[in-house]
Amino acid sequence: MTHNAFKHRTFDWIPTERSEKIITTADLPASMAQERPAAELDELDRSILRQLNGNARASYREIARALGVSISTVSNRVKGLEAEGVVTGYVPIIEPGRIGYDVAAVVGVKISRGKLLEVQRRIGKDERVFGVYDVTGEWDSVIMVRFKNTRELDGFVKKLVAMENVERTYTQVVLNTVKEEKRVVV
Repeated sequence: MTHNAFKHRTFDWIPTERSEKIITTADLPASMAQERPAAELDELDRSILRQLNGNARASYREIARALGVSISTVSNRVKGLEAEGVVTGYVPIIEPGRIGYDVAAVVGVKISRGKLLEVQRRIGKDERVFGVYDVTGEWDSVIMVRFKNTRELDGFVKKLVAMENVERTYTQVVLNTVKEEKRVVV
């Protein structure tokens, strides 16, 4: 079988406490099965990304001037990075505490067999949730979430435990945030 034949159907061995089966890309939801390989970036792409990381509101003119290239070069490169899914949007970096979100928590969730993605998607719909992760180890998923106070946290955890297919949870309250970087190093 040639290398190209493997592109269409890859296999991963995923042993768990609950089951041992071979998972193929055909078994995965479309969003996971269609992950694209890493984009090939040259030094100009990386420089543009570093400029956008520093100030996503910078004009193409400002970026072009800083990098010594034409405005159309920057424009074309940014459009290409967007089309390739490297740049997926532009958002302000907001300090949560300044808008009243003083409580952050890490919540581990044990989820019934075969219901992982379904439960994760339901959890992810809560606007206070800023991260839902598949993880290795004792817990199936880790949730990162922010609240205005501990009463909101309490309500969230109680709602989570009562959710269908959630077996149990653990919660850790964040006391101090030493580092939380939202930008990706380029």
